[in-house]
Amino acid sequence: MHAEAPGIAVMSRDLIEAGLGWRWTPREVAQLIRDRTTNVAVAHAGAHLIGFGIMQYADDEAHLLLFAVRPAQRRAGVGSSLLAWLEATAVVAGIEMIFLEARSSNAAARAFYAAYGYRELAVMPGYYSNREDAVRMGKDFAVASVLRRLG
Repeated sequence: MHAEAPGIAVMSRDLIEAGLGWRWTPREVAQLIRDRTTNVAVAHAGAHLIGFGIMQYADDEAHLLLFAVRPAQRRAGVGSSLLAWLEATAVVAGIEMIFLEARSSNAAARAFYAAYGYRELAVMPGYYSNREDAVRMGKDFAVASVLRRLG
């Protein structure tokens, strides 16, 4: 999995961090991959990295740190599959809540997460390098579990 770090970092730079500077360099991504509290999911088309998700765990909550799918593969189920795997893994680990941040201007990402049950919780002014606001989103698996049992 360590060999994935450069590709993930470049995708992060180009698709997530565009215009903000490059925080998630290959070195930083490699540290996340080695971190025992982090899961990394990747999707390939042949030898080409087309998507990834990185989720970090705390006691009963997780934070989706990075998530991207190459534009040419969007709306083909790649992101849905990655998110489903990360969520299923989190539930097995006893996670009750997953948080993430999306650029306030990224309506497509916000709609994607909303379609999977993530709610917009707060606006975080200047979150991205003091250049752009973020929208914090979350999905509560404890509540979803209760609703499934009642429904």
